[in-house]
Amino acid sequence: MSTDTETRGEAGRRSDDASASRRATDSPAESLGDRIGAGTTVLAVVSVQLVAFAAALAVGYPGAYAGFAVLSAAAIAARRNRGAFGVLAAALGTVLLVALGLPLLMMVARQDPGLVAETAADPAVQQALYLSVYAPLLAAVASVALGVPLALVLARGFPGQQLVESLVDLPLVVPHSVAGLAILFGFGEGGAFGGVEFTVPVIEFTFKFTVLQTMLGMVLAMTFVSAPFAVNAAREAFESVPTRVEWAARTLGANRFETFRRVTAPLAWRGVLTGGVLAWARAVSEFGAVAIVAYSVEFFYLPEGESLSAQHAPVFIYNTYLSSGLQRSGAVATLLLALSALIFLLVRTVAYDDGGWP
Repeated sequence: MSTDTETRGEAGRRSDDASASRRATDSPAESLGDRIGAGTTVLAVVSVQLVAFAAALAVGYPGAYAGFAVLSAAAIAARRNRGAFGVLAAALGTVLLVALGLPLLMMVARQDPGLVAETAADPAVQQALYLSVYAPLLAAVASVALGVPLALVLARGFPGQQLVESLVDLPLVVPHSVAGLAILFGFGEGGAFGGVEFTVPVIEFTFKFTVLQTMLGMVLAMTFVSAPFAVNAAREAFESVPTRVEWAARTLGANRFETFRRVTAPLAWRGVLTGGVLAWARAVSEFGAVAIVAYSVEFFYLPEGESLSAQHAPVFIYNTYLSSGLQRSGAVATLLLALSALIFLLVRTVAYDDGGWP
């Protein structure tokens, strides 16, 4: 195992031991009370921030909220006795949070509720949103199913690991349009599997491997850009599992698979799930590769029980912006943002629940 891997593993083991110690000393009542208290505090802070933003928007100076957010974060840090450095860190960190969150708040706040409702009732929008949940879900499942075994191998370490890790991370730095072209060159006509056909005799079904303007191509493009998130999150989760616990299971007679199923997986499942969620979120946001490989695809639309053609939501939003302007495209974007945030928060809440291995 490489030195970097050993260092990460040791750090993960120390963190795991510390977490276990805290869990052992905290009673269930204390833990529940702490969580309720923390939740109340977070709700209060978020409520104050939203009221401040609404007030700044009402008086016509939404930019003033940025100053309020930074000052309030610094005040909270000072009240919690974080020291001068802690106050500075909170203020600078909030500047980044404002840069990330303020555009989203402004986009939502500037929408016409009537237009958003009208847009939500548009069948074309519903189909695009459905496709933008369904196809990324397939990509996330593929990323996790194939990425977890690779992550487990990477967590154990082997000669030449850095080369494999570089290949896994390469899609993170490849421009999106290049990723789309790579999919076409690799798997399109004349590629590795372009034009390959096989037939299932029993049901007389013929499958032709085609990526251009197909659901298969869309999922491949999404998997290409999202798989690194699943692999890296799972690898870090496996590295955080104490090695001595796994060896203890082996000395008690468990084979490698039993050790993974009964020890490693229960301790690492949250990290694996987080990687799947991140892969799904990355696939939802993909535009360039999907626009090149699968601009419009035919898929089975469950609400109507038939196959139809639609575009991935980011592509649909871009076309709406070109054809109908900012307000209409903003309404579609708001719907996609709300849907993505709802699913993302729901899954992350499940992942960080203290209920243990499901």
